[in-house]
Amino acid sequence: GVFLSEADAPKAVFPHAHEVAREEAAVTPERRAHVVERLGGALPSMWEERWVIFRTSDGDVPLGRAVVVEEIGKHRPITFVVGLRPDGSVADVAVMAYREAYGGEIASRRFLAQYAGKRPEDELHAGRGIQNVAGATLSVEAASRAVHKAQAIVATLDQEPKP
Repeated sequence: GVFLSEADAPKAVFPHAHEVAREEAAVTPERRAHVVERLGGALPSMWEERWVIFRTSDGDVPLGRAVVVEEIGKHRPITFVVGLRPDGSVADVAVMAYREAYGGEIASRRFLAQYAGKRPEDELHAGRGIQNVAGATLSVEAASRAVHKAQAIVATLDQEPKP
């Protein structure tokens, strides 16, 4: 099911944001290589054609960025929005679209809340850093990959020279 539209995604992970600015970044071979490097050589299960990123703020105070990413669950893509604070830690995660027959429990606040505060170097595997959901191990792994992927995307874009 579809739980969030793209327009609603930033507020799902940054509910106190008063300003939201949408950006797109083309996924180039160079950017992909940098993301894979930041992921320690691990390949994401999906590559989007473009990354959609929302900069959020509360007045003059930047809250962070909301990154829309997709990862494969068991058979189909799961769309996530990952809220990242300016220091790269996770503010929140929400499922935008879940297309699998089983494992939809990963869309629950109870499950997703455990990602809050996680940093790029934190281990995010079922049973090691993240509580598993019975019968949804592949969806849990997809959520963890999505979080690390979003962190790697933001770090990659931040390292690029500003025009």
